[in-house]
This record gives sequence, C-alpha cells and structure tokens, in this order.
Amino acid sequence: QVHLVESGGGSVQAGGSLRLSCAASGDTYSNSYMGWFRQAPGKEREGVAAIDSDGSTSYADSVKGRFTISKDNAKNTLYLQMNSLKPEDTAMYYCAADQVYWVLVPRYNYWGQGTQVTVSS
Repeated sequence: QVHLVESGGGSVQAGGSLRLSCAASGDTYSNSYMGWFRQAPGKEREGVAAIDSDGSTSYADSVKGRFTISKDNAKNTLYLQMNSLKPEDTAMYYCAADQVYWVLVPRYNYWGQGTQVTVSS
C-alpha cells in the first residue's frame, strides 16, 4: 500500500509559478513509478508528467518547457515545479504511484486526494 498526500496548490496570476509536493508513505516508494495528473471540471483526467524508477521523465506536450517533475527518494516526496502558468492549467492536480509504469495514462493504482491550482488571467 502507498498513501499519497499532495500540497502546494493555490491561486496565482498567469505567468506565475507554483511547486506541488506529494508526500508518499508505505512500502517500496523508491521503486515506484509516479506521475502527476490533472482534471478540470467537465474534462477527463489527463497526464501532466511522469517519472520512472531510474529518474527518466515524460511530459504532456502542453506543459513541456514549463513544468518539471522530480523525486526526492530520501524524503519520499514527489514534486512538480510549474512555471509560466496559464489559465488553461487551472485544474485539480493529483499525484499517482504504482509498481507498473503507466507513464501519462491514468491507470496508476494509488492516488492522492488532489490539490487545486487556479490560474487567473
């Protein structure tokens, strides 16, 4: 079992930055594959960024060059640094983990409760 808790969401103006954190507890965190997803009202959940057990990363085209995913195994924490935020980035952001690497497909077994990001123009 893996328990995930996100934090760091908030309201910012377009062009601003936020750093999301996802604290993980449970077993074999350091071997898990993890990702960030987001879901806006009326839309499907979409993959934003993912990181595999070797630290290789994948990003949705819409966030490439603006968002950075990273993981601190010593702190059992996943991060998402979001820069140059746009109003279309507004959504609930979720972190996810699994022993299978789903990359940006929302089929991970473990999910956090989400943290809201609102970007105003």
